[in-house]
Amino acid sequence: MDNVITNEGLKNFFNCLQEGMCSKLNITNSIHKHPVAKGDSTEIKWSDWLKEYLPKRYSVEKAFIIDYQGNISEQIDIVIFDKQYTPFIFNDNGALYIPAESVYAVLEVKQNLNKQKLEYAAKKAASVRKLCRTSAPVVHIEGISAPKEPHKILSGILALYSDWVNDSVKIDEHLSVLSDEQMINLGCIAQEYAFCVDEDGRIKKSSKEESIMYFFLKLLIELQKMGTVPAMDINKYAACLSNF
Repeated sequence: MDNVITNEGLKNFFNCLQEGMCSKLNITNSIHKHPVAKGDSTEIKWSDWLKEYLPKRYSVEKAFIIDYQGNISEQIDIVIFDKQYTPFIFNDNGALYIPAESVYAVLEVKQNLNKQKLEYAAKKAASVRKLCRTSAPVVHIEGISAPKEPHKILSGILALYSDWVNDSVKIDEHLSVLSDEQMINLGCIAQEYAFCVDEDGRIKKSSKEESIMYFFLKLLIELQKMGTVPAMDINKYAACLSNF
């Protein structure tokens, strides 16, 4: 049948997406000499790519994460979050503050990967996971569902290349010593490979040729497992008002 895409055709489609994104990242690396400009451009390219290919139920922005107690995370390069069921997102002249309940995943973007940058990403992930999340009952046509247990927030790191000579060994060593709050669940070093950490702590890696698509599909799988974010307990947020 002419309208059927074969496995080879599907693989070619994925390869085209991989090559297109790698090309964009390499152009940024070549053109921008100032590290801040290079970093900002790299963040935008990853963010725009995820906005284009993730299902529209997921929003993608650079933001701080807040909880009902007033705690605030460090600024996160890429936050994947729910917007449809999130009552409020604060925008202070472009600085976004997103309620912790709405967050699916947080990603740190770097041009290159090394021990210090992996630890920095882990520290940022911990600043989000330490926040308090509420969960309220959900009213629907068949009655009321009990509050949903908040899911584990995913954490990832995205880079173009690695500073480590034997990166495949080094990253295993450094991931293995991270705490649960710090854990980096998945990542992509575009010029080398992508990785994910399974529920048993085993680290799996892709080939260089499939790094970006491997990361993206693993991310999608983990997002699907979460389903929908828990309903916020708005009363807890409103408690800060004196006459509520």
